[in-house]
Amino acid sequence: MSFTSSEKEENQRKMATDKAEVRRRNGVILRRKWKRLDIVKAFVSLFVHFLCLLAPFNFTWSALRVAIIVYMVAGIGITVSYHRNLAHRSFKVPKWLEYLLAYCGFLAIQGHPIDWVSTHRHHHQFTDSDRDPHSPNEGFCFSHLLWLFDSGYLVEKCGRRTNVEDLKGQWFYKFLQRTTMYHILAFGFLLYYFGGLSYLTWGMGIGVAMEHHVTCCINSVCHIWGSRTWKTNDTSRNVWWLSVFSFGESWHNNHHAFQSSARQGLEWWQIDIAWYIVRFLEIIGLATDVKLPSESQRRRMALVR
Repeated sequence: MSFTSSEKEENQRKMATDKAEVRRRNGVILRRKWKRLDIVKAFVSLFVHFLCLLAPFNFTWSALRVAIIVYMVAGIGITVSYHRNLAHRSFKVPKWLEYLLAYCGFLAIQGHPIDWVSTHRHHHQFTDSDRDPHSPNEGFCFSHLLWLFDSGYLVEKCGRRTNVEDLKGQWFYKFLQRTTMYHILAFGFLLYYFGGLSYLTWGMGIGVAMEHHVTCCINSVCHIWGSRTWKTNDTSRNVWWLSVFSFGESWHNNHHAFQSSARQGLEWWQIDIAWYIVRFLEIIGLATDVKLPSESQRRRMALVR
């Protein structure tokens, strides 16, 4: 099936934007002025990781189950909804299901869909260039996590979120954008209400932190280590051992070669849990317009013919 932009068009965009230089970030933690949004993001991240430190002292088997459920629900929401459905439009589902899946991703506390999708689209448009929001060229720690806490630098690189007009025009995503902190607080309150400190530390702590770092590993690890199967003009890699934990996201070289593909584990042995979910939705008639790379596209992008 056809893709939203060809490899040739992507390269032309990169060549055009490479002329505009963006300064590299030095002193991302200390030698810069922190904006209020950056402070809020850093506080939420530190709070989640602080809960992780408390988790071993509040262990119960039911709390562990809650952590696993949060990790799976939020992780599937990020990869199926935020990434493949919203960012790349790899498939379509009814609005009620689209919004439900997006809310599952919202529980990962990685930001509202408008922000997440915009950053990811910029990453693909400017991969490994000076305008990549989380380029590994600026260091492992920066691409893994630190870029999140420098909103001024993201604006300098990416502009003002003009690439997500499709989401800005929908009430649900604007609602989540305006009320993000209320949902996070409600999530924490409900965990504490039903299971006390054990549910809070394991659910919002361990469950959320694990999913957060797995997602970050796609930005960092999957652009530094791993194997390459396809001719892409970037550093994307396939990292097999991360595939189960990332629900198939770590077949990253596959993804950069065929960005609009709903399936990222392109071989039968490449575990891609998100694809299994999309395929199931397609079988029961809920997912339509499911995009996959054609044989001619695979031949053109293969490293060895």
